[in-house]
Amino acid sequence: MATTNRWGIALAGFLMQVALGAVYAWSVFRNPLTKQFGWSIAQVTWTFTICIFVLGIATFFGGLWLNRKGPRIVAFTAAFLYGLGVFLASFSSHGLWWLYLSYGVIGGTGLGFGYIVPIAVLVKWFPDRRGLITGIAVGGFGAGALVTAPVAQHLIQSVGVLTTFAYLGIAYFVVIFIAGFFMQNPPAGWAPSGWTPTATQTAQRARVDYTLGSALARWQWWAMWLLLFLNTSAGISLISQEAPIFQKLTATSAAVAAGMVGIVSIGNSVGRIFWAWVSDGITRRWTFAVMYLLQFGLFWLLPSLASVTVITTVSFVILMCYGGGFGTMPAFAADYFGSKNVGPIYGLMLTAWGFASYFGPQLLVKMLGQTGSYASGLHMIAGIMLVSTVLPIIVSPPKEHKA
Repeated sequence: MATTNRWGIALAGFLMQVALGAVYAWSVFRNPLTKQFGWSIAQVTWTFTICIFVLGIATFFGGLWLNRKGPRIVAFTAAFLYGLGVFLASFSSHGLWWLYLSYGVIGGTGLGFGYIVPIAVLVKWFPDRRGLITGIAVGGFGAGALVTAPVAQHLIQSVGVLTTFAYLGIAYFVVIFIAGFFMQNPPAGWAPSGWTPTATQTAQRARVDYTLGSALARWQWWAMWLLLFLNTSAGISLISQEAPIFQKLTATSAAVAAGMVGIVSIGNSVGRIFWAWVSDGITRRWTFAVMYLLQFGLFWLLPSLASVTVITTVSFVILMCYGGGFGTMPAFAADYFGSKNVGPIYGLMLTAWGFASYFGPQLLVKMLGQTGSYASGLHMIAGIMLVSTVLPIIVSPPKEHKA
């Protein structure tokens, strides 16, 4: 395959992630489902929780399968399972359990299989721009809701929520299946013509490709898992309580707070590309250190603010750091453990996402229950970020370059 075609693969990977990232638009379905079936908000929200939890597990197994059979078959399977899961959700009149099984379990499995494919493929095609390209790939996932939410909202008003699931399931299948045709690894030993790694890149990269087992035997893998866990915990704590926090701090209406949430959510996608691009220049470890320090200051400042514009800006940057962790870590893993087995190595690392999805929001809610204010919880997260800054500073490449 010609070198120039790698950008076509990158575009296909981005579009695949946009379709997968549509899961972030789940809130659009919440009210229609509660009104139609009488389910509580908490019951409907569990669908999303199950989906993301299953995604984290399936990503690891998708990475293992990808290494053995290649990315294309995994992408095709992802298209089938994700499309099928969302389509079957259109029959949720059978009961809440059906929604959990279809959208949550089946759809979540397809999400996990699909999420790892562009990441594992593109780090091999772009050794010269690892950070930027993985940031672009997962940036598509962050942007999925921006594309899907208005489309889904229009369909729900036109044909109803269950028929909307059917239409979207078919659309997701088509987009991911077509993108899957472009998912293939470069020839062994491939590198862009005329490219040689810089001294900094050489110093930060493994000389051989580690297996999953040998990566897990290095303390760096566990440190990187913790890096992702801490960064995700901070950002997702804010995501889980954005609207009520904004209303509490600004004394504004629910409609204005919802608009603030929409603007801030863009930071999630922008940050995945921006920080990943930055990491190509200052290294992944220093990128995490900067994001941690930045979040320390912003989380500490947030409770004392009252301006809608300022709070929106501060929260936008926090969400940029949240997305930046997902944009930077795939390249980080490829740097330290090689690109050959990055599928299972990074796939297992993504379990940090699931644990953080529980820890961060629960910490904020618990502190709110104890004090009646978000300030203590936000200040605690700020303190965690400050102390955590030590971790990326001490994380250096494995000294033993043996697979």
